[in-house]
Amino acid sequence: GRKIALEIVRHHRLLELYLSESLGMPWHEVHAEAELLEHHLSDELEALMDSALGYPTRDPHGDPIPNAALEIAEDLGIDLTQVEPGAEGVVSRVSDRNREQLEYLGSLGVYPGERVAVLERMPFDGPLRVRIGKQEILLGPAVARQVIVEL
Repeated sequence: GRKIALEIVRHHRLLELYLSESLGMPWHEVHAEAELLEHHLSDELEALMDSALGYPTRDPHGDPIPNAALEIAEDLGIDLTQVEPGAEGVVSRVSDRNREQLEYLGSLGVYPGERVAVLERMPFDGPLRVRIGKQEILLGPAVARQVIVEL
């Protein structure tokens, strides 16, 4: 059962990356399209996409892609709400479960690989003031929990 699940995850994440990198589909749209295609991907097409993409290890949202042997990397990091003010890190993953939220985070420049610093945590479960790249933004806790950071 686990191998079947990992193969579907592999198909899904390779499709997301292929749609994003090779076809230019926006990152907030690839999840839904990959959901439609993941069960219909042949082993041959999977291998061709994997090769064409350079044997990637992460999808456009930072989620690990199982390799051809169906081994998957450990997912590291903590969500942005757990980062202490003054600490810095790199965005490793952004949840793709909510399309509108993902589009919003993308509009703010919150992508895997971007440097992020928590500048201030507002009291009473208020927003976080963070620096992403060179800009400062405010993120409410519900949105900040969708951003995974490696310190």
